[in-house]
Amino acid sequence: MDRRRRQTFEAATPMLAPGERVDLITCANVGTVSVRRQVATAALVGVISGGTMMASVRPRQMYLVLTDRRLLFFDAATATGKPGKLLIELSRPYVAAGQARKGMLGLTLITELALAGQTEGLKLTFPKPCRADGRQFVGLLPAAP
Repeated sequence: MDRRRRQTFEAATPMLAPGERVDLITCANVGTVSVRRQVATAALVGVISGGTMMASVRPRQMYLVLTDRRLLFFDAATATGKPGKLLIELSRPYVAAGQARKGMLGLTLITELALAGQTEGLKLTFPKPCRADGRQFVGLLPAAP
């Protein structure tokens, strides 16, 4: 994970404003996938493959860079695993984190970001290697109302 952190830092560095400080670099699965979409994908692949293959869908994996001013999301679903293009940029003062909770079998950590002016939040699921970072991430942001 240290190599990926370094690569993510290198990808984010040219985008940082003078004096902007990086507080945390980690990875998370971002967003949700509805049960309807999961079932439809599994059924479609099953029909096309004659029942010989199965498929599943999951939220998009991204590298997160939390600075003292912003939250940057870089694509992690690249062929090499290196950080890809910048997908989302949020101003830190407009982001708050919900309470952290354990995911399935306690292997993941889940939180929801509350975004100012938005009715729906953004779900973040931190996988096992990044759970500790997830707790630190939630602690660095203000608590969601």
